[in-house]
Amino acid sequence: MTTTTSAAGPEAKASDAGGARRTTVPERKTSTELVTGRGRTSIADAVVSKIAGVAAREVSGVHNLGSSGARAMGSFRARIPGASASVSQGVAVEVGERQAAIDLDVVCDYGVSIVDLSHSIRHNVVTSVEGMTGLEVTEVNIAIDDVYIGEEESEEPRRVE
Repeated sequence: MTTTTSAAGPEAKASDAGGARRTTVPERKTSTELVTGRGRTSIADAVVSKIAGVAAREVSGVHNLGSSGARAMGSFRARIPGASASVSQGVAVEVGERQAAIDLDVVCDYGVSIVDLSHSIRHNVVTSVEGMTGLEVTEVNIAIDDVYIGEEESEEPRRVE
């Protein structure tokens, strides 16, 4: 098997004995860049949580993040003057020196394929976190907690006046 690297970038192309061509994906930044001879870079859990939260919300079909209790608390917090909504709501992370694991609680829109949505969320979160931090994302666990159907109008019975 021969391997060549193009001058255009780190993408490697290889041919095997059968003549079939395989193209490997471009090399990604690895977490070893966080620990060098000149020092160590540490990334806080809150940073990874925010990146993962924003990346998950970018996916079409994600209505919100967080369990019902967390969303209720977030709604309450949003009503406090000067407070802002938390982008890391519904995101739990474990960050080590070189790896991160992410858990997401997702509310999806009605009619969206949950399997396809999960794949899209996972891809976007892994790409964003690894690209921005250099950490290797070992897993992205997704829990679909609810389905958003739309604003449900609750009509209370009215008494005749």
